[in-house]
Amino acid sequence: MNDAPLTPPVLTARGLTKSYGPTRALAGVDLAIRPGESVAVMGPSGSGKTTLLHVLSGIIVPDAGQVTLAGADGTRHELTGLNEEHRARLRRERLGFVFQEGLLLPELTARENVAMPLMLNGAHRKAAEQTAARWLESLGLAGMGDRRPGELSGGQRQRVAIARAQAVEPDVVFADEPTGALDSDTSDAVLASLISSTVSRGRTLVVVTHDPSVAAACSRLVRVRDGRIESDTAQRPAQPASEGTVR
Repeated sequence: MNDAPLTPPVLTARGLTKSYGPTRALAGVDLAIRPGESVAVMGPSGSGKTTLLHVLSGIIVPDAGQVTLAGADGTRHELTGLNEEHRARLRRERLGFVFQEGLLLPELTARENVAMPLMLNGAHRKAAEQTAARWLESLGLAGMGDRRPGELSGGQRQRVAIARAQAVEPDVVFADEPTGALDSDTSDAVLASLISSTVSRGRTLVVVTHDPSVAAACSRLVRVRDGRIESDTAQRPAQPASEGTVR
């Protein structure tokens, strides 16, 4: 038996509740997520999984409960005790986001989209775009930095979104159905990019998904039903397909 101490959690939730009118989206959720984990959150529509992601990431505030982020630099932040301005700053500086539709700015190039959060955090444009170019190249998009989102395929846009999320060196990357709008081959390649760019670097991934193949690629599966955690299981991640060419 391995008695080595567990790594302290990077993200801790205690007693989270959230209601929308008569509908209770979260009904007392406790969760601890450690550095280097890839956590898939699954559940039927209306189960509370997306609300859980939004509360964990500080996008919305729970009615009750606490969320604490413990950064790699040793700092601790109690998200639920911060005002909107401070939560927004923490999201910008310490967290990364990948959404189903990418949410790239259509008027900016791929390189500018990736550089934008760095510039918002105070980086000079030249340095930010150099970092952006390195991330694009590492994700198989070398030579595409000057293209706008409308000139890229769905899979390429999602890789730009991944690069944007990773460029700030976040403690946690949150992904909401990141492959939901892609065909199966492209989905496999994007998933491989998302996991390799996060977990292999000791960062943490939390992904909401309906896709069993996405969940199978993660090291932990949390099932949510009726606003509560129904099960929380460690698993051996299935290897996603090779990153290959994203169409």
